[in-house]
Amino acid sequence: MSEQNKRLVRRALNEVFAGGNLTVVDEIFHPDFVNHEAGPRTPPGPAGLKVTVRWLRDAFSDLHYNIQDEIVSDDKVVVRVISSGRHTGEFIGFKPTGKTFEAQQIHIYRIADGKIIEHWSSRDDLTQGIQLADSGPPAETQEPVFAQN
Repeated sequence: MSEQNKRLVRRALNEVFAGGNLTVVDEIFHPDFVNHEAGPRTPPGPAGLKVTVRWLRDAFSDLHYNIQDEIVSDDKVVVRVISSGRHTGEFIGFKPTGKTFEAQQIHIYRIADGKIIEHWSSRDDLTQGIQLADSGPPAETQEPVFAQN
């Protein structure tokens, strides 16, 4: 069972997130899937995951997830990855910089009925943001990103 669960998670990272293959989502994600990291306006379930993958892939090309550690326990798979890509599309209001990034992430997946049913993550968004910074503010605000004291 643990090898099957690891394969599911690897497929999610490689085929769905890195590869952008949305047809695989319904195959490997449970209909009751909950992404605890989804934005507040993201639809629930696999449909919401497809929305998330689309905007990630629109913002970043060459997405890749290099698994550094993998832990399997009962119905959970934990992976520590180095996420990398190139900023080639608008991302949360920031115009594309063309810059590349590498940042650590930890993902926890829970498996039920042979499919991924829950996801949590911890990402190093600060490192990613610093690597992608272009010294300009978000496109829609034209105001400083960080307040100065």
